[in-house]
Amino acid sequence: MFDGISTQLLFGQVLIGLINGSFYAMLSLGLAIIFGLMSVVNFAHGAQYMLGAFIAWGLLNYLGVPYWGALFIAPEVVGAFGLVMERLILRPIQNLDHLYSLLATFAAVLIIEGLVRQEFGSTGLPYNSPLPGGVNLGFMFMPWYRLWVVVFSIVVCFGTYILIEHTKLGAYLRAANERPEIVESFGINVPRMISLTYAFGVGLAGLGGVLAAPIYQVSPSMGSNLMIVIFAVVVIGGMGSILGAILTGYLIGIVEGLTKVFYPEAANLVIFVIMIFALILRPNGLFSGKEGYK
Repeated sequence: MFDGISTQLLFGQVLIGLINGSFYAMLSLGLAIIFGLMSVVNFAHGAQYMLGAFIAWGLLNYLGVPYWGALFIAPEVVGAFGLVMERLILRPIQNLDHLYSLLATFAAVLIIEGLVRQEFGSTGLPYNSPLPGGVNLGFMFMPWYRLWVVVFSIVVCFGTYILIEHTKLGAYLRAANERPEIVESFGINVPRMISLTYAFGVGLAGLGGVLAAPIYQVSPSMGSNLMIVIFAVVVIGGMGSILGAILTGYLIGIVEGLTKVFYPEAANLVIFVIMIFALILRPNGLFSGKEGYK
């Protein structure tokens, strides 16, 4: 099609990029929600994503709970862990500079990963796909499970966007960030709302971990390997921009896939090149000021 590049290869890489973009979008969405409401740079997001995968693995291997049960249980467990973390670590430093929350959550990453690595080792653990088989699209064989991940991710991401941007609850969340004293005058417990919002953002990371378990090996470093890309996605889209996190996540995944076709050597660098240009041309992010908390 393009100097020897086949249509099958091109569209195959676009789909692979869309699958990766599904994880980028979901994790970036959680980060954007947390930063948008709490102004917290949650460096522990990758570790919470990893916990979701390990909880799904543990539920299956120790309790016999299948994937479909873990899909609901694991995000709730990770979200509850987030509540404890917010109360014990983040709330005492909520009025300090962003650097303190970044350092605190980075310390949490080291502790969480160290404990998991000590218990399970560094070698990845397998998790069988709950949806075997697939469909032949002509240009590639698409496993059913990966198709499910893409569809489910889109539903979750845009459902969350609608919840935050177009419902009364979302209006309260945005108002709590800008004028908390007014929201409290309506009898709403703003600190509790903030805690639950952090738990929700963390739960999205845990949900992403469950989705990732059958695709990638479940390992202590799976979150750390992904987080630098996720932070780049959030910066490109705009810190605190909900729609920016979602759209940039999917777009970056597709761009990575296309780069592997035309210039494979740059596939791991292209996102950071885009980030540099985005920071130069639009420092607040491509979608800043269009919606979201900021």
